[in-house]
Amino acid sequence: MLSGFVLAAYSIIANDVIQTLGTFLSSNHQTRWWVLWIYAAVILSGVLVAGWLWNGGDAAYGRLSAIPLPERFHWWHVAPPLLLLLLTRFGLPVSTTFLILSVFSTNEVMLSIVRKSLMGYGLAFTTALFAYGLLAARIERRFLHQPSSHPRRWIALQWVSTGFLWSQWLIQDLANIFVYVPRQQKTYELAGAILLLISLLAILFWQRGGRVQKIVLTKSNTTDIRSATIIDFIYGLVLFFFKELSHLPMSTTWVFVGLLAGREIALTWRNGIRPGRELLPLVLSDLGKVTLGLLSSILLVYLIRTFEL
Repeated sequence: MLSGFVLAAYSIIANDVIQTLGTFLSSNHQTRWWVLWIYAAVILSGVLVAGWLWNGGDAAYGRLSAIPLPERFHWWHVAPPLLLLLLTRFGLPVSTTFLILSVFSTNEVMLSIVRKSLMGYGLAFTTALFAYGLLAARIERRFLHQPSSHPRRWIALQWVSTGFLWSQWLIQDLANIFVYVPRQQKTYELAGAILLLISLLAILFWQRGGRVQKIVLTKSNTTDIRSATIIDFIYGLVLFFFKELSHLPMSTTWVFVGLLAGREIALTWRNGIRPGRELLPLVLSDLGKVTLGLLSSILLVYLIRTFEL
């Protein structure tokens, strides 16, 4: 149980957190890493403590109510985070929700999670497509031709949008880590979880995101603090909507990739370039990477259930 929790925490911090903090890291590359880490660590601690207090000792915000804790843990319960670590080394933004929760969930629950995640991809893609196509594309074009001097108002807005997005992401994805522990945590267990997570977060910030950060840097103008602010705000709003929609977990990876795909297509189109040989392969490549995570989880569950029989 403890080893699964630690492995899940490490693999998720290494793979998934960059979806939320990637633009924050890239647009604040001149700021010392430990300053950025302290900001993210304070929010992480606050979200965990708030969830623990508001939900009767459940730091996962009740998102595991349909996924009970196994009576006994077996070696295959730690297989998903190990596989996730392997895929992370190749820089693949696979969905930890599918990969980890599939081992603990029934087929019905997983189908519901997949449906909600597909809705998340579609809504994020559509929202970004319309937002950047109708309004933000003009702003982004101005950003590209007027390099940012990082005025204080944009720095403040970007840090606020990152804090909002980071908190909404944590509420969604903490279930992928806390699935390995009892649904109500004692005070010392919560303290230990916070210490572990902020320590792993420090490693991520020290490494400036690792290999998965490349998926952010390949997109148009994400190192501009003004562009990063808009991305984080839209992403946070989509996650907030699905947080209020139901307590069922979902793949934030699919939301993230859908948002970047819609944004990239809208910006390319508004700049007078039709999505073609260069853009479509990039979008399809990102979609293929997250689909790989879904297929990997299905294959893993099939192998485990075959082994059990």
